[in-house]
Amino acid sequence: MGSFTFVTGGCRSGKSSYAQKFAESLSADNRLYVATLEPMDSEMERRVTDHQAQRDESWYTIEEPYDIVNVIEEEQGKAGVILVDCITLWVTNLFMAEQSEEEILKMVDAFAVAAAASEVPVVTVSNEVGMGIVPDNALSRQFRDIQGAANQRLAARAHKVVFTVSGIPMTVKGA
Repeated sequence: MGSFTFVTGGCRSGKSSYAQKFAESLSADNRLYVATLEPMDSEMERRVTDHQAQRDESWYTIEEPYDIVNVIEEEQGKAGVILVDCITLWVTNLFMAEQSEEEILKMVDAFAVAAAASEVPVVTVSNEVGMGIVPDNALSRQFRDIQGAANQRLAARAHKVVFTVSGIPMTVKGA
């Protein structure tokens, strides 16, 4: 049986770097990177290229902005470890596709169950969005609330939770 690790922190806190290094410590090869980002502009395309350059040939990538549960279920027999980066972008994709809060959280619950039950380790990355100012508009507040609920649900199911601050990982749950 695998393990489910949930890595969270603020933007640019070092969570993706930590998650990748941690995933690499769990498997020497057949490492799966599940990319949830749909690049919409040249700046986002550059970020994708930068992330790709940080992974060696031991990684393979599946780009999946919506159905990450299916990826976990189908790839666990092939991958030595699965890294999903990132949950926040996945929730954003679902939110922008006009899924209801109930539908989004149902998908989050399904993902949490699949990740916790996976035969191989699953590592996820998500932004902690509730530590800043209260957004000035209803849409942003709604997204913040959904993302916060998603993070809580994932952290509850995860075997290990790591919070990153200024590049420093702190384990808040699990060994």
